[in-house]
Amino acid sequence: MTNFTYIIESTESKARIDKALATLNAEWSRNQVQQWIKEGHVLVNGVAVKTNYKCQEGDEVIVTIPELEELDVVAEEMNLEIFYEDSDVLVVNKPRGMVVHPAPGHASGTLVNGLMAHCTDLSGINGVMRPGIVHRIDKDTSGLLMVAKNDMAHEGLVQQLVDKSVTRKYQAIVHGVIPHDFGTIDAPIGRDKKDRQSMTVTDENSKNAVTHFRVIERFKNFTHVECQLETGRTHQIRVHMKYIGYPLAGDPKYGPRKTLDINGQALHAGLLGFVHPRTKEYIEFEAPLPKEFEEVLDYLTKSN
Repeated sequence: MTNFTYIIESTESKARIDKALATLNAEWSRNQVQQWIKEGHVLVNGVAVKTNYKCQEGDEVIVTIPELEELDVVAEEMNLEIFYEDSDVLVVNKPRGMVVHPAPGHASGTLVNGLMAHCTDLSGINGVMRPGIVHRIDKDTSGLLMVAKNDMAHEGLVQQLVDKSVTRKYQAIVHGVIPHDFGTIDAPIGRDKKDRQSMTVTDENSKNAVTHFRVIERFKNFTHVECQLETGRTHQIRVHMKYIGYPLAGDPKYGPRKTLDINGQALHAGLLGFVHPRTKEYIEFEAPLPKEFEEVLDYLTKSN
């Protein structure tokens, strides 16, 4: 365990203890400090306090940080395509067919397994030594993901998702020819009562979901589109495009059986932009379409 001692000065006087400590140590997120307080790892003048304790000038605050727990995931060496990396964040291009998180049936070979081997400078998320997956993409969706290496970065990136300030643009191939060049789908998404493994547009037990799209190219029976997420619900693009009558090509869950020769939905998270949680600079990355996606577009062009 590691101990930190602070004497509260006038600048932190009257502030909540969790906010004061997050200000005094920029490496700590407020959520993590709150967890330490609840676990009794923060003493003010030798006494445990609650998260809403108001600091007084001259208070002695001792923070005892417990040892990080090891994540029970086997680290696996993988040839990951890293687009950006520093001590706080990492941007990786996930290939089609790779699961993001270990789960029953996918205990190994996941992105997290690979990141555990790649990242040697993790400082822990919520007390556990692990990469912080801030947002996910489906197994058969390729593209860019942002990953946090510490609590400060994790909290900052999650807050940007909450604030809808992260730029996330996908390319997709959908069934049907969309007649209009632009559109917005504003329809709430929740679990399908008839199939608990699927999502659907519903007013029951749902969350608001907004997807913007624009047509890139039209083909004989398909359309190549760019979709921009305003929210990030499970299977959002797949559910929304099906809802308006243009399901994704190759989608085994939401699309028709007769489709293009592609293994899984034709969906690629090609552009990702966010404000770096430490430097406060906006950074943006773009991953080219995977070979299989390009081959399908080439086939459609020749078939027109």
